[in-house]
Amino acid sequence: MDTYKVDYHIHSHYSDGKLSPGEIAGRYHDMDYDIIALTDHDGIDGLKEFFAACEAVKIKGVPGIELSTYHEFEGKTYKLHLLGYGFDCENRRLNEVCDDLKEKRKRRNEKLIEELNLMGIEISPEEVLKHSKEGYIGKPNIARVLINKGYAGDMAEAFGEKLLGSERIRNIKKEKLSAVEAIDLITEAGGMPVLAHPGKIKNMPPREGDEFFAEFEKLARDLRLKGLKGIECIYPDHSSDEEFRFINISSKLHLHITEGSDYHGE
Repeated sequence: MDTYKVDYHIHSHYSDGKLSPGEIAGRYHDMDYDIIALTDHDGIDGLKEFFAACEAVKIKGVPGIELSTYHEFEGKTYKLHLLGYGFDCENRRLNEVCDDLKEKRKRRNEKLIEELNLMGIEISPEEVLKHSKEGYIGKPNIARVLINKGYAGDMAEAFGEKLLGSERIRNIKKEKLSAVEAIDLITEAGGMPVLAHPGKIKNMPPREGDEFFAEFEKLARDLRLKGLKGIECIYPDHSSDEEFRFINISSKLHLHITEGSDYHGE
């Protein structure tokens, strides 16, 4: 049976990554990867450049996206990310939703910067934009400005409780799709929806205990009924035991098992 070296979770500077799609293709070619997917947040603007770069270095490039979503199930609201693969990049509905998410992100960022200013942290939209090569601004871009201006020593401090992790900032929410909306969007565009880094789902029990995996299995089963096709079981933040348990649940539910690094260039 053929085996392939793959990474199905990579971010470029079209979202919050540091490298261009071309630099990503070159990097993964040099490391002898066979298949890679570009999965920028809430957008597909970098895919055309990505495909051309992958073709140039003879590596298979898969169209991807990562969508921030929520899912209401058994009285709880879970925050989770969905990855989409292999869709039609020209799909009109997909492009319309990505444009809408871009506008909503812009409004959220304006509120974040305004609130930071009220907290005595002097940064401007123009400064943040300088840290975005393709116009995408996420919290990591804001964090880099905080570090450059001396408000934080590193990314961990920038996202700490005194800055981006403060209650005032956390209360400024980004408008998200529901998981069902995201699954339908990816599926209707001809793609495969996959649950990203399950160990990072918000509003779950502590990962250390069996309660987490019991609840996760119920959640994954419900998402499967809604059209989910896979789970990103192999992920740097997952321990080997967690990977084994995620793989076991995926197999039980007849879901694809995927692997991704969530590479941002750092």
